Amino acid sequence: MSDDNGRALTGNGHTNGSGADLGGGAEELIAELFDDYQAGFNDYEADRISDCFALPVIIWQHDEGHVFNTDEELMENIEALLSALDKEGVVHSDFHVSSSHISGNVALITLDWRQENADGEDVLEFTCHYHLVQNGSAWAIAMVVNE
Repeated sequence: MSDDNGRALTGNGHTNGSGADLGGGAEELIAELFDDYQAGFNDYEADRISDCFALPVIIWQHDEGHVFNTDEELMENIEALLSALDKEGVVHSDFHVSSSHISGNVALITLDWRQENADGEDVLEFTCHYHLVQNGSAWAIAMVVNE
């Protein structure tokens, strides 16, 4: 995982351990998770975004935490977010890994996001901190804290 489709997951942080998947590499699996997450936003596919989460998930935004216990609750939130992005004219989302830490079956990843309109102009720029858990051989987002 590196900038411009070759993202380096280690970013400016540390990567410790490889999770339970000792041969396959946690970094590669986490990179795939965030590539799917980004593609969901770029293609406005709520299901694809939802598939990146473990339930229950906590999302902190504007100093408020919200717990989503069911797929339906999470989908409602994602669809509202995609609707808001559409109204803002966002057509492309990209991120840079600013830090990462992987320890066993837990990872903390910080992404700096940039969302732009059809003219390539920035609409939104923000940072999100993701707490991931390993669910079998896959990784999933368990908590998001938006700055």
